[in-house]
Amino acid sequence: MNRKILFASVAALALSVGAWALAAAPTMPPQDVPAATPMGSGPYRAIMQMEPDLPMHTVYHPADLAAAGRLPVVVWGNGACANAGDRFRWFLSDIASYGYLVIAVGPIGNKSSWSAPPMAPIPAGASPAIPPGRAGQLPPPLTHSIQLLEALAWAMTANERQGSPFYHRLDVGAVAAMGQSCGGAQALEASTDPRVRTTILWNSGLFPGVTTMAGGEPLTKASLQKLHGPVAYISGDDEDLAFANANDDFEQINHVPVFRAFARGVLHEGTYQQRNGGEFAGIAVAWLNWQLKGDRRAAHLFVGTECGLCVNPHWVVHSKNLK
Repeated sequence: MNRKILFASVAALALSVGAWALAAAPTMPPQDVPAATPMGSGPYRAIMQMEPDLPMHTVYHPADLAAAGRLPVVVWGNGACANAGDRFRWFLSDIASYGYLVIAVGPIGNKSSWSAPPMAPIPAGASPAIPPGRAGQLPPPLTHSIQLLEALAWAMTANERQGSPFYHRLDVGAVAAMGQSCGGAQALEASTDPRVRTTILWNSGLFPGVTTMAGGEPLTKASLQKLHGPVAYISGDDEDLAFANANDDFEQINHVPVFRAFARGVLHEGTYQQRNGGEFAGIAVAWLNWQLKGDRRAAHLFVGTECGLCVNPHWVVHSKNLK
């Protein structure tokens, strides 16, 4: 069954557990596939490329820009704040294939940054600054929160530049910031920008103390009060390093709509490296279609006591102020 079931009725969504399990079957990594090879499960298969005037980022977009219509913009921070724009290629290609411009921090093929020690949030109650046993071992972040906003500034310029392939093809009023683990903290900091309409933190949440792991300003739980749009926290269960911090962030946020969901049996690595991004990619597309394209069918996955994820036994769901 196709992950388009995510956009069907709530009743159909309740039957999708088996289909998602099949869609999540592991496959070989896509890093050796040529960047210009279209990928993704959506109607506008997407390519990955680097732009000469944006050398520290990787851009994902539908191969046929004319067919895809105006593209909302998604900026992405990598797990471990890695400087590798193709590290989440399956996941980001799938999102782009549903009609989005996705810009990830880091160039293509910078595999030297893939081995950076994970800089994931840690469970509440542990050290607020450094994971136990890692004191003095964590290197400075390889990327910085400001790079998400640099990506957005580039997209806005490209949208207005005659001769650009993106000239008047982008919806720069529909912007999301997302990131995994350390990249989630980058997305959270970038989301204070008024141009960002919604935020998704994947396997991420803030430390209970002060952290500068995102390479920007010091972040604390008070930073959550700077969010101004709907935010979603998606993670694995209590074996996920970010589980407790994501739960605590959810409890702290009361001034904007907030959604919290975690998948049973899923670890900190999520489903990003599974074919077409696995289950997490379907959730990403549904949230973005709802928040940035106004698709009320997609909202059924998240809203109400009988929401699609709510009735899926694989997931545990909580929300506040979500309509």
